Amino acid sequence: MKTKGLRWWVVGLVALAAIINYIDRQAFGALWPEIATELFPNMGPDDTKAIYGTISAIFILSYAAGQTIFGKIFDWIGTRIGFALSIGIWSVATMIHAFAKGMVSFSIFRSILGIAEAGNWPGAAKANAEWFPTKERALAQGIFNSGAAIGGIVAYPIIGLLSVYLSWQSIFICVGLVGLLWLLPWLYIVKSPPKTHPWLSEDEKNYILTGQQNQDIDKDGNYDEGYSPSTGKLLKHKESWGVIIASAAIDPIWWLFIVWIPIYLNEVFGLNVKEIAFSAWVPYVGAMLGAWFGGLLAQNRLNTGWTVNKTRKMIITLGCLIMIPCFFLLKAPGSATIAVMIMAVLLFGFQVAIGNVQTLPSDMFSGKIVGTLSGFAGTAAKLGAFGLTFLIPLLTKGGNYTSAFLIGGILAIIALLAVWILCPKIEPLKEK
Repeated sequence: MKTKGLRWWVVGLVALAAIINYIDRQAFGALWPEIATELFPNMGPDDTKAIYGTISAIFILSYAAGQTIFGKIFDWIGTRIGFALSIGIWSVATMIHAFAKGMVSFSIFRSILGIAEAGNWPGAAKANAEWFPTKERALAQGIFNSGAAIGGIVAYPIIGLLSVYLSWQSIFICVGLVGLLWLLPWLYIVKSPPKTHPWLSEDEKNYILTGQQNQDIDKDGNYDEGYSPSTGKLLKHKESWGVIIASAAIDPIWWLFIVWIPIYLNEVFGLNVKEIAFSAWVPYVGAMLGAWFGGLLAQNRLNTGWTVNKTRKMIITLGCLIMIPCFFLLKAPGSATIAVMIMAVLLFGFQVAIGNVQTLPSDMFSGKIVGTLSGFAGTAAKLGAFGLTFLIPLLTKGGNYTSAFLIGGILAIIALLAVWILCPKIEPLKEK
């Protein structure tokens, strides 16, 4: 049996995994006002915010470690089993949140969740490198990233609706079960990489493999394994550090919002769980559109003859230039409605940029090492997010988020400079 467009089925499943990932992840923030009321009834807002910030920072630190751990796992056991292992563990970890009784137990369960959920991102980068030619990778990454945005869109209304009928404990069990169901189509459809997949037509296989420009290092016109350096040699390339630093700077911007949107809306504008559920999804609409736009724009520019170098840099720059003024507008938005609209524009710019940052490893290295570099970049990104998340309760005492937004603007500038300075020419690299 041959399946036309099989690569799009694969990226669709990866995007669905990202949606599930974000529903599982966002449940904690969406339910926090109810959790805090039940478990910490005698504490004030600043005290419960500090507990929430500590648990969230521990989650991100575990997530950082998980990026490198699962980057290596994906390079070791492959995309198919790597995804099954990642999503299987994180689904069970989500379900056991129902048994948390305080900060320690929540921190332990969030740590397990963070390590396992981290596999989604190096796994997506590796699947992208395996299943797509260079000119389609930004679009494929955009589709995947839009899954994260869609997860953010649907998570809050779903959690809000479930909270009408179920306890917060039952909600964690319900959303965890969804991830286990995802394993069934994944293991059935993704039987092997494209080179040996029995359902892949010869035309599509040739289109994928011959379009992977960084897989023909000797320029003989035939597919080969490309440049796959050891980890030590990988880190000697300044381009690798460009990817790592850009990721470490830009990724905390996303985490600033996905962790703190519900707390910000509750603290600054007084929204409760159900009101948050029908407001906090708006920024993710901008993120979804940005993911699609960034991918389609990259594909369009490459099809018109732009180089990968020019395309990536132009689109990353565009995304950062959209973000930076939004941080200044968030200093005094006036209302919750205006705030979430500004956030939507900001996250649109973020996704335009990040989708092209995340394709850089596969633009420059062989698929065999893409998971490793993506894992290093992801770990650096989550360490940056951990630091910012840890600081937010200190920076925002009394409900003033100005300093946090200022830091976000600075991070966007750093990411932009890292790409332009450390990646002078984005192209397939060769051994020095």
